[in-house]
Amino acid sequence: MTARLLALWSAAALVAAGPPVFAQAAARPEFRATRATRPPVIDGALDDEAWQSAPVSAPAAEWLSYNPLHGQAIPQTTTVWITYDADYLYFAFKCDDPDPSQIKTSITRRDNIWQDDWVGLSLDALGTGQLSYHMMVNPSGVQLDLLNSVAGNEDSAPDWRWDSAGRLTDTGYAVEVRLPLQSIRFKGGDDAKMGILFFRRVSRSGVSVSWPAMDPGVWVFERHAALRFDSIAPRLAREILPSATYARTQTRDAPTLWHRADGRGDVGVSAKVGVTSTVTLDATVNPDFSQVESDAFQVEVNQRFPIFFAEKRPFFMEGAGVFSLAGSNPGFPSALRAAIHTRQIVDPIFGAKVTGSAGRVTFGTLSAIDQAAGRDVPVDSRGSGKDRLFNIARAQYSLGPSNYAGALYTDTRFADGFNRVAGADVAWRVNETQRLDAFVLTSRTRGVGESDVTSGVGTQAGYNYNTKRWSAFATLEHYDRDFAMATAFLNRVNFTELSTYAAASFYPDEKRYAWLPRVELFSFVQGGKDRNAGGGELQGLGGIRLHTTRQGFLGIEYSGGFEHWRGERFERARPNAYGFIQLFRWLSLNGNYSQGGAVFYDSDNPFLGFSREAGLGTTVQPSGRLSQSIDYRRINFDRASTRERIYTLDIVNTKTTYQFTRALSVRGIVQYDSSRDRVLTDFLGSYEPTPGTVVYVGYGSLLERRDFVDGRWVTGEGIFRTTQRGLFLKASYLYRF
Repeated sequence: MTARLLALWSAAALVAAGPPVFAQAAARPEFRATRATRPPVIDGALDDEAWQSAPVSAPAAEWLSYNPLHGQAIPQTTTVWITYDADYLYFAFKCDDPDPSQIKTSITRRDNIWQDDWVGLSLDALGTGQLSYHMMVNPSGVQLDLLNSVAGNEDSAPDWRWDSAGRLTDTGYAVEVRLPLQSIRFKGGDDAKMGILFFRRVSRSGVSVSWPAMDPGVWVFERHAALRFDSIAPRLAREILPSATYARTQTRDAPTLWHRADGRGDVGVSAKVGVTSTVTLDATVNPDFSQVESDAFQVEVNQRFPIFFAEKRPFFMEGAGVFSLAGSNPGFPSALRAAIHTRQIVDPIFGAKVTGSAGRVTFGTLSAIDQAAGRDVPVDSRGSGKDRLFNIARAQYSLGPSNYAGALYTDTRFADGFNRVAGADVAWRVNETQRLDAFVLTSRTRGVGESDVTSGVGTQAGYNYNTKRWSAFATLEHYDRDFAMATAFLNRVNFTELSTYAAASFYPDEKRYAWLPRVELFSFVQGGKDRNAGGGELQGLGGIRLHTTRQGFLGIEYSGGFEHWRGERFERARPNAYGFIQLFRWLSLNGNYSQGGAVFYDSDNPFLGFSREAGLGTTVQPSGRLSQSIDYRRINFDRASTRERIYTLDIVNTKTTYQFTRALSVRGIVQYDSSRDRVLTDFLGSYEPTPGTVVYVGYGSLLERRDFVDGRWVTGEGIFRTTQRGLFLKASYLYRF
């Protein structure tokens, strides 16, 4: 009850307080884009007429770092131009470098340039301080785009159509960007206004800078400059995306006998229509929801909570940030990883979304019919052959940049059962160093074939504080025993927990310790009561993290505490070390090691164990087109009292990619999991000139350790055999009109 009252009180107090006032808000830069008399050619050469006018960028001294340091100038200089016409926005960047030979670039797939040098922008097209388009380009012209929202943070899953080109020069590199007005949602008219901010990343130093500069704890929405247009008219989205797929799979019946191949072809169509300049309808019928990128093997042995796998299907990924709740974050160790985790919609036959804004209100709806729900239940049960219906509605009311009050409603129905959840959330930046987040959810659930309806409450409230020296947060969460949410990734209920984190950062003299820009001391404490597990839990962690040049970091920490499981209390303590470094332009390394107490989560006979875990990974890029990554993880688990070995687990994930051009590539994945004695191979050739227009040809196989004894398979014995294999073809074409 305490957690519920705290969250409700926080939301009410924040809404009543009115929007915050930032002392430096009035000091944001403002400039006016000029209309192009002749559109520039997007080829990476800054010789067009449009780029001969005065640039808009600030002097180098005003491009200041935000990662890993704040407020640091760099020797590299960046010049920016902006222009537009009736169909496009155009941007040009001249990125000078005192040592151009050290610039790192590659020809790789989209969204895979994090370790390269890059330059880009954040565009708040609506000017509401709630949603922005982030677009970065490396010196080879390869794109990285992210949709950034207040609640959902940066999401790299959505891809929209825009053009870019880059090239290395004698003084550094140059980049050009052409953004179709049809790809973004904005309010047009005379004297139209958007928000804009520019980024640049220098790979070898690991420093990222922005203009306007961002202070600690402040993100783009509080620092966007004003970009004005004399007159600009929106272009309504009108897209149709037909797709065709064919899959052929085969399983092994005996060592020398394969079952007859099962071939299946399918066609589908998706469409996007701009209802207004700020509201869009997306619909899909018989959609192609194939995943061409396999989920990497993760440790599935001895896990107390379910494993989170991210969404990868384009229809659900686009605009996903609209459905995020304030404070819910997949990277934070809370029970609710995502309130709307669309992988719960397994095999939809139909889906529709409406997303948009009206004044201060941003909203979204999602409906889908899932065919998978009735396939996995007994034939004689009420749900056999039935579909599950999902309906989701979300709205946010802007209270200023980075601030909003929101509401969420979900209705999931299957046979005669249902799950309905209603809730509210609030995100509030008190000032430039402090932030509050809170949500409250209430659920009503009736199981299939049941008459009773259960109800419950889930709530979370959080506080964040950030300055250059100090950072801290505290989060309180509570979930009732009968709280349920069919759309969510929720790993447990019937518990209450408080989490706190505090860190102090130190900045060594850059002349004496140029390789070590930042040292961070931190602590994390998490404790509460898990009623299902039969008692309390407490975890304390402290350590040091070194941030180095070449994008490197090294962390050393020690944790201790206890937890309850099945009514028993288990003490745990373990040291941990981890690190990463871009050693050369062509080689990066990462690793981790930990050992200590761990619990064997057996439902009938849990016990305290001792585990050792080590991991090592590398990415090798001998050329700008070839990339090879290998990650290896090994876990030994012993019974603590007798040192009896319970299991040894080895996991290997490898990926080899060769990029012939920015659009054409081949990729091979090999994954090994010793816990299941299996090897997965996945090979793919892809041609993707623009998002949505693709051709994929793939082949995959599953090898398992099996022996054939007396006419039946015995797993875990014998040799590795290919037990399944399949061919996959896909083609789609995005047509705009």
